[in-house]
Amino acid sequence: MQTYQAESYDVIVVGAGHAGSEAALAAARMGCKTMLLTINLDMVAFMPCNPSVGGPAKGVVVREIDALGGQMGRNIDKTYIQMRMLNTGKGPAVRALRAQADKHAYASEMKHTIEQEENLVLRQGIAEEILVEEGVCKGVVTSTGAIYPSKAVVITAGTALRGEIIIGELKYSSGPNNSQPAVKLADSLKKLGFEIARFKTGTPPRVKSSTIDYTVTEEQPGDTAPNHFSFLTPDSAYNLEQRPCWLTYTNELTHTIIQKNLHRAPMFTGIVEGVGARYCPSIEDKIVRFSDKPRHQLFLEPEGLHTEEVYVQGLSTSMPEDVQQDMVHSIAGLEKAEMMRTGYAIEYDVVVPHQLRPTLETKKVKNLFTAGQTNGTSGYEEAAGQGLIAGINAAQNVLGKEPFVMKRSDGYIGVMIDDLVTKGTNEPYRLLTSRAEYRLILRHDNADLRLTELGHELGLVKERQYEAFKLKKVAIEAEIKRLESVRLKPTKEIQLYLEEKGSAPLKDGILASDFLKRPEVSYQELTTFLPQLEVPLDRRVVEQVEVQIKYEGYIKKAQEKVDKMKRMEAKKIPTNIDYQAIHGLATEARQKLEKIQPETLAQASRISGVNPADMSILMVYIEQGKIAKVKE
Repeated sequence: MQTYQAESYDVIVVGAGHAGSEAALAAARMGCKTMLLTINLDMVAFMPCNPSVGGPAKGVVVREIDALGGQMGRNIDKTYIQMRMLNTGKGPAVRALRAQADKHAYASEMKHTIEQEENLVLRQGIAEEILVEEGVCKGVVTSTGAIYPSKAVVITAGTALRGEIIIGELKYSSGPNNSQPAVKLADSLKKLGFEIARFKTGTPPRVKSSTIDYTVTEEQPGDTAPNHFSFLTPDSAYNLEQRPCWLTYTNELTHTIIQKNLHRAPMFTGIVEGVGARYCPSIEDKIVRFSDKPRHQLFLEPEGLHTEEVYVQGLSTSMPEDVQQDMVHSIAGLEKAEMMRTGYAIEYDVVVPHQLRPTLETKKVKNLFTAGQTNGTSGYEEAAGQGLIAGINAAQNVLGKEPFVMKRSDGYIGVMIDDLVTKGTNEPYRLLTSRAEYRLILRHDNADLRLTELGHELGLVKERQYEAFKLKKVAIEAEIKRLESVRLKPTKEIQLYLEEKGSAPLKDGILASDFLKRPEVSYQELTTFLPQLEVPLDRRVVEQVEVQIKYEGYIKKAQEKVDKMKRMEAKKIPTNIDYQAIHGLATEARQKLEKIQPETLAQASRISGVNPADMSILMVYIEQGKIAKVKE
């Protein structure tokens, strides 16, 4: 095919899913002339899997994206049909918002935002080749022969990279939701020498809402109290007319149908080659692995306000279509349900993530970045978080500025990227609260306090958001200071209150802040014993005051661990280090260090196979400058 020279850009983002949308918006907002190239303009920020945003750990990521100036939180706040705070009975470290999305409204709103963004061009086209000269990325070539030169490229191809859909014995080349696959782009990555793995994910059937008997299911309503992902969304925007989800279960008949047809299940017949997600198994995998369980939860989730499609969460499958029909009809409430879409599995190529730097730039090719499911993750939120970081760093490269690296102590996004580039993943990676060792500090409620300053420095957080943040910060500090200075006396009213709470009576006066530290005392109840403020505090300010005072001791201990690790993060490893020249390192440690190429001592310490003895040797060599031999 004849090629032609097309327009040049500072940054080109390939793929307009959740990673690509954030990457392109970030680069454009930082002042770079950016193009977002997608196979299909109708699938910008599309949700081919479950129509929701947030959840444990993931919800914190959405808040972090918002605090840094990203779009996902603002977008879901405009298009949700249900909002719930999860884990309200537990501590603040594991609480998280989850929103049911109107998937079509979400995609449409994100596309409109991208179309309106200055410096950003949205274009339909298929990128087939990455242009590289002397180890530096120079642009992309599309299927129509257009050569687009650029200073940086971000690949966010999702599950389209050599995608193949599997339904029973049927297997065909396709991207998600029967879109076009990106086969030649996958070939281009291989030709450049990248190590490629093969992963698998899947979706459940969709059924028609009007054919469901909801009377035999359990209603799962949204919260009546206002809450949003974006720190800028006012409570007045809260949607009280929310759509419920519904809970039902598989049963003995469902399990029998699956067991009788395992010989037709692709994952057991060898048709499926890719590695699936441990934390989101197919229903046939659940039945085999957990054969002692008499039933499994299924959530019936509406996909939007103007569609009859209902997502059957928990019934992800690649079984043949006729078996899926029988499975659906065996479930309480779905006996007469019409199956509108068949569930399927999809296999796709991923770039093995140890080939990336913490900036998400590839080690092999300068100015080439990858993000999202291309890096082996699963989930819209994980993709969006990576896309934001890749877009930021692509722009930083173009602008000649220092790279932006989120540390594990900065946020869940930092935890995820560090896990990927340091430990790698042999299955689709999913963020979990347990992955974050500093989770008491990395809460959903304080994402703005952690990251807004950084977002402002990068030029992503605009003045309106930054001024609101500063006012909130001042209000929090002022109220904490007030509570630390006001002393409560053991009045009859307070003693009676404590008696009703089953709490020990006061023997003497007590600071209001210490009084609030009692588990049974809430801020709202405390204020009834204090002089009233002229203007009531915003609920988000109250939340911070209460959390910071009640958990002060625990937060302080966690912060001490963070400070200790930061000292190791500050100790850089020379880029030209020759690990073969360091005597005493174990063979496995030497191999892993050469493969991962850690940038700091802290990162090196987290590599599997590098033990404390290896770290001691490495630290001595670096700190005392004993490494004389380096790679030429």
